[in-house]
Amino acid sequence: MLKKGYFCIQNKYEMESLDSLWRLIVGMVPFLMLGFLCAGLLHVVVPQRFYTKYLSNNSISSVLLAALFGIPLPLCSCGVLPTAMSLRKEGASKGATVAFLTATPQTGVDSILATYSVFGLAFTVIRPIAALVTSLLSGSLVTIFDKGTDNEETQPCGDGCECECGNTRNKLVEALRYGYVAMLQDIGTRLVVGLLLAGVITVAVPDSFLLQFSDSPLLEMLAVLVIAVPMYVCATGSIPVAAALMLKGLSPGAALVFLMAGPAVNFASVLVVKKVMGMRTVVLYLVSIVLGAIFFGFVIDGWLPQEWFSILQTSMDCCQVALPMWKIGLTIAFFLLIINALLMKYKRKTIQTMEQTVTYKVVGMSCNHCKMSVETNLAKLQGVNSVHVDLPTGTAVVEGSVSDDDVRNTVESLGFTFGGRL
Repeated sequence: MLKKGYFCIQNKYEMESLDSLWRLIVGMVPFLMLGFLCAGLLHVVVPQRFYTKYLSNNSISSVLLAALFGIPLPLCSCGVLPTAMSLRKEGASKGATVAFLTATPQTGVDSILATYSVFGLAFTVIRPIAALVTSLLSGSLVTIFDKGTDNEETQPCGDGCECECGNTRNKLVEALRYGYVAMLQDIGTRLVVGLLLAGVITVAVPDSFLLQFSDSPLLEMLAVLVIAVPMYVCATGSIPVAAALMLKGLSPGAALVFLMAGPAVNFASVLVVKKVMGMRTVVLYLVSIVLGAIFFGFVIDGWLPQEWFSILQTSMDCCQVALPMWKIGLTIAFFLLIINALLMKYKRKTIQTMEQTVTYKVVGMSCNHCKMSVETNLAKLQGVNSVHVDLPTGTAVVEGSVSDDDVRNTVESLGFTFGGRL
């Protein structure tokens, strides 16, 4: 009888936890939908050449501009790598490149809106500020202490780069396609994984587990760093995980450490930065992120009112107030968009092989930003007529007359591994 009562209580607790998670998701979705739309509009309105133009000076001002440019961009932790390496190749300074690489994955228009829906105004304000400060620190340290040349030769892009022009209707269609297809292809899987992980944490982790670190904030933050640094999580996908951890007793400061370090650094970014810009840059890059995350964690836990950083009751309340039907409908539509985007991503495309067409293996591509970066840079090689990258198979089909060495140099300059002809 006692055993039966225990299981009833346990099942009730699990159902309440899952209900809290469902309300969290439904509360996030309207902000996510708006964020992905803003991401698409930003993509079509601001060309990449605009960023490169202002980032070439080896100065603190270029570091500041790189950080400011990177904060609103909705690039995931893997998509920012080829973008940053491409900026470096086109003439951006080393310090500006590292600042961009530090700021961009920590936040974006989509994650800013999603953060507000779950954590409220204070977290929403401090998260981009923390991204700005850590990127300024990393970029400035690299500018001052690492003035050596890259492991790969870089040079500014020539005058042949042209912007893509089009009418307003075409740009709107492209913005919608980018926001609700390309972006969801890039981070949709990680967002779903983040939500599932949040559900597992909510149900499986005992409330007392994180309380053992409550007497040692530094130890708590270091434990979070050990988990967050190797994790491959995007800025938006990290939000439900951080929320679930806070509900289990994690301090708001340690939650911010996870929100900063998780998206900002992972094994892939470390290896790419080391390969392209050297070991000294890697050390300065990692030290800046770790110190910045711990500093802002202590700012939240020690200096600011704790009531500013509680999870919004409108997102997590378990009472019986019915959720608005329009939010439920929008949530269903959002997950259908994710399913559509992922089906399109993994659907094999048939490529007709023609004369002077060579297929190369490119290792390390994981999102549409990777794909676009490889296609764009290979297409600039003299003698190349067209390039098509197939993301699921990790191959690049190049039509035209070009040497394998030129293809290798271009691929490796973007931080990927050249696997040779197939």
